[in-house]
Amino acid sequence: MDKRKKILGIDVDIINKDEALEIFKELMGKEGFDMIVTPNSEIIENATRDAELAALISEAGLIIPDGIGLVYASKILGYDLSERVTGVDFLTEILAYLSDTGKSIYLFGSKPANEETESVADMAASKMKEKFPQLRIAGTHHGYFKQEDESAIVSDINASGADFLCVALGSPKQEKFMKAHASEFTSVRAGIGVGGSLDVWAGTVKRAPEFYQKHGLEWLYRFAKQPSRWKRMLRLPVFMGKVVFGGRNTNNL
Repeated sequence: MDKRKKILGIDVDIINKDEALEIFKELMGKEGFDMIVTPNSEIIENATRDAELAALISEAGLIIPDGIGLVYASKILGYDLSERVTGVDFLTEILAYLSDTGKSIYLFGSKPANEETESVADMAASKMKEKFPQLRIAGTHHGYFKQEDESAIVSDINASGADFLCVALGSPKQEKFMKAHASEFTSVRAGIGVGGSLDVWAGTVKRAPEFYQKHGLEWLYRFAKQPSRWKRMLRLPVFMGKVVFGGRNTNNL
């Protein structure tokens, strides 16, 4: 891909939402399974220390620049990235496409049902159907499972006949799951790792207000709501420091 560049030695597609959507549509028209990854600055920084994660990101059919840190880094490195493409927003575009084309989605991840509520995936599915009444939900499965359960989960995904897979296990678990089973998927043409996006759809996690979204400050809102995330919040300045002091030396590696 002409617009695939490196940030701290990790591949990222320097594209806007419309360009990302066109690539997604191409993936849906191909044979086999392609992965869509949504790295932010934390995931990129993690990938510099996780060779397996770095490799599977580079092999993905679409690498969406999710996070204001990647926009800042691109400006420093001289890349023409005008906007971030958040995973939760891009998932909405995907759902609209699936609804319009009659294709189906399988939701996999997040918390299971309990005595009081249904699973997050089922709650998200209901909300998605409210917004897109024609959307076909092929199936759902929670994200609390053991490694020996994976084959049964893949079998359920295949049996559902789903065209698209949404995996919400958190990074890098979601990406590594898709990579490990890519050759086993039958009907699924593409899958995306969306982290906590199913929780946002389900309403169990509130997304930052529009002001924070528009100004790339969702991280600040999350920190204000969850101060315990302070260690994760430190990843952004660490990432930016690496870009400023070393990025120019690594962006062409």
